[in-house]
Amino acid sequence: MNDRIRIGDLQVAAPLHELVANEIAPGSGITSAEFWRAFENIIDELAPINRALLQKRDEIQAQMDQWHRDHQGQPLDAAAYQAFLREIGYLVPEGEAFSITTANVDDEIARVAGPQLVVPVNNARFALNAANARWGSLYDALYGSDVIDESAGGERGSSFNAKRALRVIAWAAEFLDQAVPLASGSHAQVREYALAEDAGCTGLAVTLGNGEITALADSQQFAGFGTADDGAKTILLRNNGLHIELQLDSKHPVGALSASGLKDLVLESALSTIMDCEDSVAAVDAQDKVGVYRNWLGLMQGTLEESFSKGGETIRRRLNGDRCYRTPAGEELRLHGRSLLLVRNVGHLMTTDAVLDRDGQPVPEGILDLMVTSLCALHDLKGGSQYRNSRSGSIYIVKPKMHGPEEVAFTNRLFTGVEQALGLAPNTLKVGVMDEERRTSANLAECIRAVRERLFFINTGFLDRTGDEIHTSMQAGPMLPKDAIKAQPWIGAYEDRNVDIGLACGLRGRAQIGKGMWAMPDEMKQMLDAKIVHPRAGASCAWVPSPTAATLHVTHYHQVNVAQRQQELQGGSRAELKALLRPPLLGDERLTPQQIQAEVENNVQGILGYVVRWVGQGIGCSKVPDIHNVGLMEDRATLRISSQHLANWLLHGICTDDQVLDTLKRMAVVVDAQNAADPAYQRMVPELERSVAFQAACDLIFKGCEQPSGYTEPLLHQRRREQKALQASS
Repeated sequence: MNDRIRIGDLQVAAPLHELVANEIAPGSGITSAEFWRAFENIIDELAPINRALLQKRDEIQAQMDQWHRDHQGQPLDAAAYQAFLREIGYLVPEGEAFSITTANVDDEIARVAGPQLVVPVNNARFALNAANARWGSLYDALYGSDVIDESAGGERGSSFNAKRALRVIAWAAEFLDQAVPLASGSHAQVREYALAEDAGCTGLAVTLGNGEITALADSQQFAGFGTADDGAKTILLRNNGLHIELQLDSKHPVGALSASGLKDLVLESALSTIMDCEDSVAAVDAQDKVGVYRNWLGLMQGTLEESFSKGGETIRRRLNGDRCYRTPAGEELRLHGRSLLLVRNVGHLMTTDAVLDRDGQPVPEGILDLMVTSLCALHDLKGGSQYRNSRSGSIYIVKPKMHGPEEVAFTNRLFTGVEQALGLAPNTLKVGVMDEERRTSANLAECIRAVRERLFFINTGFLDRTGDEIHTSMQAGPMLPKDAIKAQPWIGAYEDRNVDIGLACGLRGRAQIGKGMWAMPDEMKQMLDAKIVHPRAGASCAWVPSPTAATLHVTHYHQVNVAQRQQELQGGSRAELKALLRPPLLGDERLTPQQIQAEVENNVQGILGYVVRWVGQGIGCSKVPDIHNVGLMEDRATLRISSQHLANWLLHGICTDDQVLDTLKRMAVVVDAQNAADPAYQRMVPELERSVAFQAACDLIFKGCEQPSGYTEPLLHQRRREQKALQASS
């Protein structure tokens, strides 16, 4: 990119300079010149430290590789291994007990537990849908998913199915009986929900089919009443801090199916959403970064809109307003209409030529992300948006892929520098620490200590964590198959220690403790059966792949009072460090040739299925069919584990280069067929040698051992830029 604006000793890509000067800076209280002057100072001071930390990662990895080579074939001596890790600075001493002091956080972070969405912020439609997923129709979520049985006339179909609707109504009534039970009878028996006094309401009167008038078992669960946009009367209930809206209209086709006229049940669903600049986004140059930042700005200003065609008509999506009710005492009650928005910056590894430093070198992308996304968020803090995001005056930045306390402390220093540059009070910038790298997991308490005044979130992420687990112990021996890795003791220790350490460090009532993604957006029945383990484990939020999934998953937080569960878990024993540090090695287990080939095919198909969209179309997150044609929400974390797994098996001779290459060629045919209906798709077959996406997949596997921490970004960025250059020249 040759079109650059020189500011001081920086060279800023013209599109980014124009975005800051003309769209972000006006109204922020910071001029464009002030912004770039401050950014240059931060780069001069902190970029060298960033590079030194990355160099330390490489040095530690080299030492670990040599240790594993020296001990290859020997049973792991846990004590000797831990002594070695302490000697090289991988493990650090844990200090005295402490509690975080994070202040000025919103209720969605500190006091109310619920689902969390993660969406690519460069996709405006996804971003708006997620922001508006704060409230979702339980009736719609049930009717349109596999939660409701389709047998005996209950199929979904293209037209309204009253039999299926009745099953939805019955399911929802059982949910209400659990979440907001009546003093007597069942919600399925209700003939009328009415205000106890029409004027100056003080309670809720519920008439059953037999004429009996009852009330809620707990009158405090009646939170308010009002009128929906379509004129339906609404009753607002509350359980575990979460709201439930009953919409009553007996003339509505669905309301007519219920004696009570209940036409819909709207649940407070996605309490928070991570607007992602990282793993679910393919942003490889200044043009891409401008798209990312512009959408985040639109969310912070409340102006983001998106129009699209659906069913032959144009639909315009924009941010929802707040929801208004009256309390039981008749006073006005306004509830937040949108998910609380957090933003995930990139980690410390990558650089971007959207800005060049005084030496003409690309700057650390994570530093640019923090400066620009924080500047965008000033519009929210200064009241420049018609829709307020943080009512407590905080900016929530999720920081991924940090390796250990020293890197977390560097992030804290970086946040302080940006606060000073933008005139923000100390700790206005809150940090979410992704517990997804092994060195962070092993030193989690000290990582939390490093940001104890601004921490708002810790979260486990199985896929990235497994990718780092494989890469860290790459030389120790061949790994188990992927499904078997999930059943090993280290993963249980990882998940349990995250909650236990978080509670010991005072996160209860101050910060989120999160769990990872449900990856199958079409398998909602399975999700309902499985994902309740997250609130039961003491997690105050867990990731879901869609607004529908958020509305279904929130029913778990009505079943489990997370605050009480955390109190029960507080002070419990911690899973042992030696379990966390035991690599999931194949050991003496012998795999059949059929098992090996099946694993290779599964990994290869998943890699190709994701890479063709990332490299070919710049799509960082989408529903990718697996080898069995089950749609999985995939981002770079999935790619990391699959490519590292194959690299490990190649290194240790479980499979061969020729076997993997042959499988790549055969799976390219499969992936081409799976994407045949996409008019924008670029086929790999028959000219595999000319397919940039196919070559990217080969690189990720055959060069996997040499990639920093096993990350996929360097190769993906290189190949995506190559693809964009080809498209521009054709």
